[in-house]
Amino acid sequence: MITLKKITNKKEMKQFVQFPFSLYKNHKYWVPPIIKDEIDNFDAEINPVFENADAQFFIAIKDHKIVGRIVAIINWFEVEKQQIKKMRFGWFDVIDDIEVSKALINKVKEIGIENNLAFIEGPVGFNNLDKTGVLIDGFDHIGTMITWYNHPYYKDHLEQLGFVKEKEYLENKFKFKNVDAVYFDRMSNIVKKRFKLTALDFTKTKDILPYVDEMFKVFDKSYSKLSTFVPISDAQITYFKKKYISFINPEYIKFVVDEQNKLVAFAIVMPSFSEALQKAKGKLFPFGLFHLLKARKHAKDVTFYLIGVDPAYQNKGVHAIIFDQYTKTFTPLGIENCIRTPELEDNLAIKKLWENFNPITHKRRRTYKMSL
Repeated sequence: MITLKKITNKKEMKQFVQFPFSLYKNHKYWVPPIIKDEIDNFDAEINPVFENADAQFFIAIKDHKIVGRIVAIINWFEVEKQQIKKMRFGWFDVIDDIEVSKALINKVKEIGIENNLAFIEGPVGFNNLDKTGVLIDGFDHIGTMITWYNHPYYKDHLEQLGFVKEKEYLENKFKFKNVDAVYFDRMSNIVKKRFKLTALDFTKTKDILPYVDEMFKVFDKSYSKLSTFVPISDAQITYFKKKYISFINPEYIKFVVDEQNKLVAFAIVMPSFSEALQKAKGKLFPFGLFHLLKARKHAKDVTFYLIGVDPAYQNKGVHAIIFDQYTKTFTPLGIENCIRTPELEDNLAIKKLWENFNPITHKRRRTYKMSL
């Protein structure tokens, strides 16, 4: 018999967060989160995403053991302002038992129907900065700190329960040596001169912070046409600044400004923390922080987290300035591999952006949809 339990306190939330640690114990490719960060992320008093969203957390129990989990999410901005009657689900993890998946999904359906929503989509997070999609191909590649990893049977469970493909995302990587430094140096100089632009590089985090609010305005403008887009609030920007910016190498953040010093393009790249997080085993202390700081300084793989260009400057070669900045930063550091975060399969503009680097699609992930 399978029973569902709604999470109502911090002790239960810790059980919710720790369930994948048993499901993927000693797994070669799963990358665990930091447990405290994950618990804080789900705390409405800490994470401002809850100003515009509701979430209910459930675990499935069978034979006195936790065998599955799910978060049922309603983003009210999406539902009320954008008129997209979507019931979201995320942080979906289960043993290979279709009845467990069925029980969890039925609970999400029930909440969606209670709130007069039209369809379910998942797995997704609260907004565009969260993880998205169930992995459907590329199970033999290590995950990243900004994607979910899952067993191959997740896809089968969802399809057996009546879900159909909604969106597909590609994850690509390329060798840093594929970036032609001479070409981008030349193109960068041409574009900067033509449009009177300046590249900004940083060595101190405090120098980046004054630009972060403006960066998210560019982010909103450059991503607003995507079907997945939900705006990021000022409070969420402040939370992001506090949580992430101070931990990202300042030299890995690149900005481009016009002659009025107004931001027109940005990119955030992170060193790969995957192996460090595996060694940390969900804890910063006593040794987890050491592994993360070591990766921050010495990782030879990097992850392109966010890149955005103001629509007024798109298709004008501004990305050449950003790539020129990175070739100058990464070459002395001996960076070897560049990994990209999931990108929508039908995002032709982003495909064009990377095509010169001979990227290899090494993973695919998908969100699934079901009418209510």
